[in-house]
Amino acid sequence: MSGRRERGVALLIVLWGCTLLAIMLGGFAALARTEGLQARYQFAQTRAHYAAEAGVMRAIEGLQSTDVASRWIADGRPYLFAFDDAQVTITIVDEDGKVDLNAASGDVLAGLFKAAGATDDKAKALSAAVQDWRRPGDAASPNGAKKPQYEAAGLPYGPRNGPFATVEEARMVLGMTSSLWAAVAPALTIWSGRERPNTEHAQPLALAAIPGLGQAGADAILASRGQANGAAIAGGNGVTHTIRAEAILDDGTRSSLTSTVRLRGIRSGNQPYAVLRWREGDVE
Repeated sequence: MSGRRERGVALLIVLWGCTLLAIMLGGFAALARTEGLQARYQFAQTRAHYAAEAGVMRAIEGLQSTDVASRWIADGRPYLFAFDDAQVTITIVDEDGKVDLNAASGDVLAGLFKAAGATDDKAKALSAAVQDWRRPGDAASPNGAKKPQYEAAGLPYGPRNGPFATVEEARMVLGMTSSLWAAVAPALTIWSGRERPNTEHAQPLALAAIPGLGQAGADAILASRGQANGAAIAGGNGVTHTIRAEAILDDGTRSSLTSTVRLRGIRSGNQPYAVLRWREGDVE
């Protein structure tokens, strides 16, 4: 009787051991499968990322082509580029066609905010606030904002009292709302040094910011670009550009890069470009 009981206990232990082993093996298998999926995902993301980087490099080469007729045009039109098994879409925007936060006149700034949907009073106040942000001194301009106005609004900071260091810094200007920022951000720069955008490259919103141009004038400029000779347009490219490259693999894996570069020309012993800003993924 005692022997049977011992054999039964031993059988029960063996069964529990087999069950525990099966659970452990199942867990290891699930873990291995998860790690395999993660590795494949990371590998695909890496491939897409480098395809997007290749797109940025291709754009830099296209912008500096010695053949003006084949030179890429920096007016926002899309270029398609195949890299390995990825399809890369590239757009290039010339920075001198944007509104420069550090150089634009008050009228241009007000025109930009009004074109983006702000009322006349709101546009003028934001224009003054932007100018006060970049202007040294503690005295606010009419409708502008220096540190006392920021404190009165409950903000723990004041204006820089110097040039904008980044485009994104404009989000901190007193009166800037998230919706207005989203509308104007693509039309802003700190790299052109121009009082008003260059009409040869300006996008619709930046064109609308130019005083006296009007919607009819902006439409005429945009229409003329479509009729102009490509070589003539490319020959007018500036030196600082924002390049966006989006790569999509056959399996749908996607990666995007946005880079602002300043071209230096292709000369022996000289780096042909300098990167001013580099952002990965979708940006606002």
